[in-house]
Amino acid sequence: MGIAERIDELLSSGKAPNLHGLVVVQDGQIVLERYGAGDDFRLNDPIGHVTFDAGTPHDLRSVTKSVVALLYGIALGDGLVPSPDDGLLAHFPQYPELAEGRERLTVEHALTMTLGLEWDESVPYTSSANSEIAMEEAPDRYRYILSRPVIEEPGKRWLYCGGAAALIGRLIADGVKAPLEEFARERLFGPLGIDAEWMTYRGVAMAASGLRMRPRDLAELGRLVLEGGRGLVPESWIGEMLRSRVRIDDGFEYGYQWYITPGRWVAAHGNGGQALVVAPDRRLVAALTAGDYNSDQASTSAVMEELLKD
Repeated sequence: MGIAERIDELLSSGKAPNLHGLVVVQDGQIVLERYGAGDDFRLNDPIGHVTFDAGTPHDLRSVTKSVVALLYGIALGDGLVPSPDDGLLAHFPQYPELAEGRERLTVEHALTMTLGLEWDESVPYTSSANSEIAMEEAPDRYRYILSRPVIEEPGKRWLYCGGAAALIGRLIADGVKAPLEEFARERLFGPLGIDAEWMTYRGVAMAASGLRMRPRDLAELGRLVLEGGRGLVPESWIGEMLRSRVRIDDGFEYGYQWYITPGRWVAAHGNGGQALVVAPDRRLVAALTAGDYNSDQASTSAVMEELLKD
C-alpha cells in the first residue's frame, strides 16, 4: 500500500480528526495533498469553523523557530550576525547589570535551547503563567528573557524556550538593520514565491510563534532544506543547523532550532500539530497543519507515523 492509500485509510478511519492540511513532496513533486475542516485560531483568537484548501493560510506556531534558524544562517553568511560561539550578552549591551552570572552564555546556547535559565512553557499558551506569553506581555521581552534566574550551567540540558528564538530574532534584526519580517520577505520568502504573514506584537515580529503560511509554502521551505539551501541559505549552514547538538530524549535530539531523529528525519514542530518533516534518505518533505492546540497533537502524530513507515 502506497503513501496516499495509507493516509486516506487513516483519514477515513477518523484517527486524525483535527488534521487541517497535508502536503507531501517526494523527489521535488507533490505526491499527496489533503485538506480538512475544523475550528481554528489565529494565535489565541478564535476565527471560527474553517474549511481549508490549498489557498488557506494557517498558524505555524513554533515551526516559526526553525524558519528563524534559516534566516540566521542567511545573515551569518553575509557576516551580519555574531557566530554561534560568540558571547550572547555582549550583543545585548543595554543590559549590563544582567551580565553577572551569565558570562558563559553564547549564541549557540540560544540556538540549541540550552541557556540554563528558568523557563516554563508547560501550561497552555492562553496563560501568562506560560513563559512565552509572559515574555510577549513584558515591557521589554529581551530583558525578561535574560533576567530569568540561572538554574544550571549553560549547554548542559535542553529546555524548551521560546525566548531563545526571540533572542536570535533580535540578533538578526539588529544585524541586518531591518525588521525580521522584512528580511524574511526579501531574502527567503520572496525568492521562493512564498506569501507569508508574520504576526507582530507591539510592532515586533514574534520570532517564537508568529508565522502564518499555506501548507504548500511550508513544504517549499522543506524542499529548500532538503536541497541544501538552493543558494539562498548557505549549504554549509544547512549542515550545521541539522547536526545533532543536544539530546532531548531517547532517539530524539536537537540541532539549531530543529528536531532530529538521527538517520531518519529532521523536523520543525509547533503547538496544535503544526509540522515540517524532511526525510533526506527518502527525498521526502511533509508539511502538516492541524487543530490539536494545547493537546497531545494526536492527528499529526498519526499521520507522521504512516508517512515515515519503512
